[in-house]
Amino acid sequence: MLAPQWQAVELRLTGPRLDQPYVDADPWVDFTHSSGEVVSRPAFSDGGEQWGVRFASVHAEGTWTWRVRGEGWEPVTGTLTAAPAHADARHPALRHGFTRLAAGGRGLVHADGSPALVVADTAWAMPWRATVEDVGHYARDRQRKGFNAVLLMTVQPDMGARGPRGRNLDEGFEVGFEDLPQGRLTRLVVDYFRYLDDIVAVLVDHGITPVLQPVFHGFGWKGLQVAGPVVPPEDYVRYCRYLLARYGADPAIYLVGADGDGTEPQIAAGGAYLHEADAYGQPTGIHYRPHARNDAHQDAAWLDFQWCQTGHQGDHVPDRVATMWRQQPVRAVMNGEPTYERSGRSGKAEGWWQGHEAWSNLCAGAVMGVAYGAGSLWQWVVRPDEPGHEPFFLAPGAGWRGALELEGSRYVGLLGQILAGLPVHGAEPCWDVSLCTRGLLGTGELYIGYAEHGGRWVFLDADGRVPSSYWLLDPRTGELLASGERPPGRAVVEDPSSEEVPAPRVMICADRPPPFLEHTGQVRPPAAGQDGAR
Repeated sequence: MLAPQWQAVELRLTGPRLDQPYVDADPWVDFTHSSGEVVSRPAFSDGGEQWGVRFASVHAEGTWTWRVRGEGWEPVTGTLTAAPAHADARHPALRHGFTRLAAGGRGLVHADGSPALVVADTAWAMPWRATVEDVGHYARDRQRKGFNAVLLMTVQPDMGARGPRGRNLDEGFEVGFEDLPQGRLTRLVVDYFRYLDDIVAVLVDHGITPVLQPVFHGFGWKGLQVAGPVVPPEDYVRYCRYLLARYGADPAIYLVGADGDGTEPQIAAGGAYLHEADAYGQPTGIHYRPHARNDAHQDAAWLDFQWCQTGHQGDHVPDRVATMWRQQPVRAVMNGEPTYERSGRSGKAEGWWQGHEAWSNLCAGAVMGVAYGAGSLWQWVVRPDEPGHEPFFLAPGAGWRGALELEGSRYVGLLGQILAGLPVHGAEPCWDVSLCTRGLLGTGELYIGYAEHGGRWVFLDADGRVPSSYWLLDPRTGELLASGERPPGRAVVEDPSSEEVPAPRVMICADRPPPFLEHTGQVRPPAAGQDGAR
């Protein structure tokens, strides 16, 4: 059996007969490469005596020998033949390797060192409300706009939620654990996760990484007493194990805490488990409620990132990101939940508000990435007048399909397209190389400036710190407005556009043209042996 590099392959196993296999068994499979490297993966219960193990080869050649271990398990063995990654895979992690923290701990890179900037959408309720066909429609839209991740509540978290079982039904939802309403996670519904397999497959096939949240700690779906702070930590850890086993051989980000203050005991237990058990080391972190310090477990070995939330009043608060960026020890940071577009009323956080929010958070230090959300989309409202939802979080007149079309999503996704392939993970907030109000500097290799109202760019102390080649863009459209070589000393770059109303601008200084400009045909790729072209 072939095991292409970074591509999940599944082995089917037969386990011992148990009353509660999900609770009572902990089988693992050790994969030993001909080089001597060992990758250990947990197996997952798939109903009765059926089990599966999913594995992605970290090598492009050689042989893997696998062996099952676990109490009561036969030590079955076998082999896999490693093969090169699929060059045409639509998800970058299947070509460049899974993501991990970059050196310095501020952002992410793929296993081969190439940059990985998170551009996340929010569809919390997708796993238990959407059909696979719905997800296909969603994924095509988000991929086209530039999103590469989506925040998901892996199960409906409200213990008090009531409604028919099913998808695309008013107030309906599917169930992942029969005993979640009692604050437990022991009675696994296997068919639910088999369906979630298909949802995840569609997302990954469209280049979108699932951000997997086990059980919410804050508002939840409808604010009806979330199970996250209630379930025993051992239940939470067991479920983290199941998510790792079932989805951890695909691109993933683990959000062990969501919408709490970060100190809930389930969070540390789940985070520590994933850190120890995930052979691929994919990112693990916390997403906070609006009124939080955003620094829980800052020094924990298992913590890779901290994501703040700035509430849904329509305020720009990049200060939260800047505060997290200064915390020690260093962790990757991001605003994981700005105001949802049109949350509760038309006009709130609408249109370019979202673009300004994303660029402002990035330049405040959120070099892990940016996030977007829309009213009616995150809770997957099946039609504009579906009953039972909190009006404050609904986009007036929109279900999830209508919310997909809200203008602001275009600008957040476009940020990801403009910056794709640039080493943003190594940049830091910078205020002293130009008169621009916001900027990021990766000394000698990259400068990104964002001017909310555009205008002339005046570079002061840039020599030797900022590459001399520059490109000036409109972040609302991606249009290249000017490019050239910055002269030494005090240098001024004029905006050549004739817009009468001040308009946002992004300045990129690098040794070669941003890949986005090459892909969109606005500049020519460098000729062989040349560093840059305009």
